[in-house]
Formats: sequence, C-alpha cells, structure tokens
Amino acid sequence: MPHRTSRRTLLAATAAATAAAATGALATPSAASTHSSDAYTDHRLRRIIAGMSLEEKVGQLFVMRVYGHSATEPDQADIDANLAEIGVRTAAELISTYHVGGIIYFTWAHNTRDPHQIADLSNGLQRAALAGRSRVPLLVSTDQEHGIVCRVGEPATLLPGAMALGAGGSRSDTRRAARIAGAELAALGINQNYAPDADVNVNPANPVIGVRSFGSDPDAVAGLVAEQVKGYQGAGIASTAKHFPGHGDTNTDSHTGLPVINHTRAQWEELDAPPFRAAIRARIDSIMTAHIVVPALDPSEDPATLSRPILTGILREELGYDGVVVTDSLGMEGVRTKYGDDRVPVLALLAGVDQLLNPPNLSVAWNAVLEAVRGGEISEARIEESILRILRLKRRLGLFQDPFVSHRGVERTVGSRAHRAAADRIAERTTTLLADPGTLLPLSRRTHRNLLVVGADPASPSGTTGPPTSTLAHAFGELGFTARALSTGTAPGQAKIDEAVAAAEGRDVVVVATYNVTASSSQRTLVTALVATGVPVVTVAIRNPYDIAHLTGTGVAASLAAYSWTDVELRAAARVIAGRADPEGTLPVPVQRADDPKQVLYPVGHGLSY
Repeated sequence: MPHRTSRRTLLAATAAATAAAATGALATPSAASTHSSDAYTDHRLRRIIAGMSLEEKVGQLFVMRVYGHSATEPDQADIDANLAEIGVRTAAELISTYHVGGIIYFTWAHNTRDPHQIADLSNGLQRAALAGRSRVPLLVSTDQEHGIVCRVGEPATLLPGAMALGAGGSRSDTRRAARIAGAELAALGINQNYAPDADVNVNPANPVIGVRSFGSDPDAVAGLVAEQVKGYQGAGIASTAKHFPGHGDTNTDSHTGLPVINHTRAQWEELDAPPFRAAIRARIDSIMTAHIVVPALDPSEDPATLSRPILTGILREELGYDGVVVTDSLGMEGVRTKYGDDRVPVLALLAGVDQLLNPPNLSVAWNAVLEAVRGGEISEARIEESILRILRLKRRLGLFQDPFVSHRGVERTVGSRAHRAAADRIAERTTTLLADPGTLLPLSRRTHRNLLVVGADPASPSGTTGPPTSTLAHAFGELGFTARALSTGTAPGQAKIDEAVAAAEGRDVVVVATYNVTASSSQRTLVTALVATGVPVVTVAIRNPYDIAHLTGTGVAASLAAYSWTDVELRAAARVIAGRADPEGTLPVPVQRADDPKQVLYPVGHGLSY
C-alpha cells in the first residue's frame, strides 16, 4: 500500500504537543517537527517490535473500551466503572498496565461529550502511550458509520447513512460524505473508523444490518464501499470494511446470538464477496470480522472470527488481503456462544486476526494470549506478524511522526458551515418518494399549511439530535408551515392513538414518522385511525424502507423513506415534502408484499419525482 501524507498536512498537528503534556493543553501548530514517517521503514518497525517485552507485544493486539471523558481525570462514576470492568481507574492506567495498541470510543462510555473534549482525550491517550517504554502511538477508533450508528454527534457534521447513500446512488456524494466524516474524525484524534459497512442486505428481516448496508445489489454496494474507502483514507484515517465474510442475510443479531448464513459457496461469491473484493482493490486499511457461521465456507461451524479457513484461507490467501484484520467486539454473544472468553482471543489469533476488539474481560483475554504464547500454542513469530501489520498502519497514518491534534484543527474542521451544507445537499438527494397516489405532494402552504407530526421518537444514535417528531415539526416551521409535534412512540396504545386522532382535528395534513412497522404493529393501527379522520396522511419511514409494505391498503396519501431519524435526513424529508427539494432517491433494496414476500411491491430503483 502506498505511503500517505502525514497527518500534519491534514490537521495542522505538531510535535510541540509533547511539551504540552505538563499542562494538559492541546498542541498548537509548529514548523519544528520535520521528520518524515518514511523513516519508519519495516526494518525500523521490526527493531521496535524486537525491543518489546512479550507483555507489550500482546498488548499491541488489543483495542479496548474505557470509561471517561479524560485520559487521566475521569468523573468518579467512570472511575468506578473502570475499576469494576477493567481493574484500572483511568485510560492512562489502562494503557500503562496492559500496553494496549488501541482504544475504542463509545458514547455510553462518556468518551464523546464534545469536539474539544474528544481532542483532549485523544491527546491524553497518545501521551500515555508515548510514555511507555516502546513509545508506540495508539490507534484510536470508533463506529462512525453515520445514519443509525454514530458515536460522535453534533456539533460535528452528521451525514446520511449507508442505505440513504445507496438510495442517492451517487458515487461522488458517497465519497464526499466519507471525506467529510474522515476529516472531522481526524481532527478529533480518531484515526481508525469502523466503516463502511460492506454487507449486502438481502434479508428485509435482518435485525442488525438493514439500513447500515448500502443496499441489496452486490455490484452497487461494492462501488459505494470502494468510494467510502477512498473518502475516509483520503482524509487521513484508516477505513474498515465490515463484517467479513458478510452479515447481510441473517435473522439473528450477532450481539445476542450466533447467526447461521446458509449461502452456498457460489452464492457467497455472487452476493457477499464483491464489496470486500472492491474494498481490497481500493487498498482498505482494515477489515472487521463477523461473528457468524457460514457452513459452506467452514464446515466446523466456528464463527468466522475464529475460523482459519475463512480468515486465512479465503481472506488472506484467496482474496490476497494483507492489511489489518480486526474482530468485531469480543463482548458480543455471537463469538462467546461456542467458546469461553479465555479461548476466544487465542482462537481468533490462530485464525488470522490481528486486532482483538473490546473483550468483555481484558485481564482474562490478555493473560490467555500471554499464556498461549508462553506455552507454545501461539508462536511469538505469529503475533509479531500481526504487530508488524498494526505498526505499518500506524506508520501510514503518520502517527509515529505526530499523533497529536490541535484546537485550531477542531475549530476549523468539525461541523464547519461547508460540511453541514454539503450534508444537507447530499441528504436531499437520498430522500425517496415511494407513493403519492393522489399527487398530494409537494404540499402547498396555501392549501395545506397546518400540520400535525406524530409517530415514533427513537433515541438519537449519537445522543445529540431529535426527537424525530420535534425535528420534523421544527423543519416544517422553518419552511413556513404551522406544525405541532406529538410523540406516539413505536408501540402506541389506544389512549395515545385517541390523542393523535383528536389532535388531527382541524389540521390540513398529518405526517407520521414510522419505525419498523410490522403486520401486528400498533403503528399500523395509528395510521389507519388517522386516515379515518379524513385528514390526508403522509408517512415517512425513518428507519427501514420496508414499512410501506405493511401500510398498503390503509389509504395513506403519500409515503416516503428517509432511512434514518437523524436530523440531517429528517430535514431533507421535510424539504422534499414541502417542495423545497425534489425527491431524487430510489430504492436500493426491493420492498416485498407483506402478504406474499415472493412478490415485489416496489423494485430496486423505484422512486417517484415531482
């Protein structure tokens, strides 16, 4: 893989950050750091590895969660959580104790309060890592897929998720979204993103992927995956295609169970492999494994994360991938079903994994790997092979040269006006008008000015946006309409349905935000009751676009798909409904009839326009 430009050119980072350690301040730009990361050749990286103790080598293989907004001074509740789960008080103590090679950020772990705090945390983590004997910087990672999986929220720019981009169908928009997201993550000191999702969602009942996928057509997904890889890595961060060998056709969530995918080898080659092949051709930095069983690829029925035939035989040898392989979280039930937490990390390394992500008990996992090396089950040469891949990635990202970020970089990049405007324009091109039998849309303020917005209000993916009904109502208000928001939830009871019906009296239109409607869902009952009032009803699917299959026959006036309930996509849907933007999105997945799934109600490529 080619050498990439140092992060300094992207982030105005500086080696003067080392001097800031005494005060805890962020670095300020400086011309003093002139060393090239080219100096870190494989020979020098191998010398670094040779100088590591076995404990340090094992630590480099782990990417771990940690609670707190600060590397050294977290809140007491986070200290307590760290002590209970990891046996350390702070992130700095975690790094010095276990020598971990990476840290993963989560919203629920209080790592992502605001941009300047995140940058301070990233710098604090890097200072802790460089204080170690080997002075190896960290990979700092997160899941910033956008759409329904988003760890860093506003004021950072929030962008359409994968299926929305698939609906837009624009490779340039898809690459630009990743470039914006990558630039903002880089400014925060986050240098490895677990995105894009390379799964091909061919199962409408998939409980864990759905709109995280670009769509159901392998070639279309492959093209957009490649664009996102180029966008993220062009912004100076590592991109991660997931979840190999493909999680798009499952009825089980690997967070809570062990999915089995019964594709034949030929079906895998046709449906699941193309996006990963495209990612590899685009020189993807890392690939994440799936905790799924694919008997056609490995008859042992080990999950792919622990399967040498899949990770070494197919990914490494057949597909020719020699980058970093990272597990999905080792705390997920899918990888813990068959083996204990002490065996999982050992088997993953034997299968061909490089990075062990977020084990439920770090001490158990770390010591299990240490003992496996000491006892000869894993050779030291085997783990050094993985460490070299990890260090090569750190070198390519310029981390040996300069791992720090600056406040100026945050202020200049994160949530910039240009980025937010681009996100709005991209989102407009994803909104899909599925049905408008009475040509109600676009709404006219002269005839349909008074709106009621009801429906589901799922929690914000990043904890910083929504609720959806209020966001939609506010967006309509800014467009010159009068709109009232009434949250009815994902499972409205009769009292809430009656309240919505009463609130609809005297309104010109009711807009209903739907969320994963099923045949027995009371959301369908709500829509039916609102239609019975005689007020035109417009539905907006704010997650999976399949909702319309269960609303056919209810008499709704129009239906749209927004693919997520984040503000950027809801604002775009409001502009489309109001006629301030044309609906340009088309379905990237087929919508099948609810009463006969063998029949397609709306095919891939369906989408109405004004």
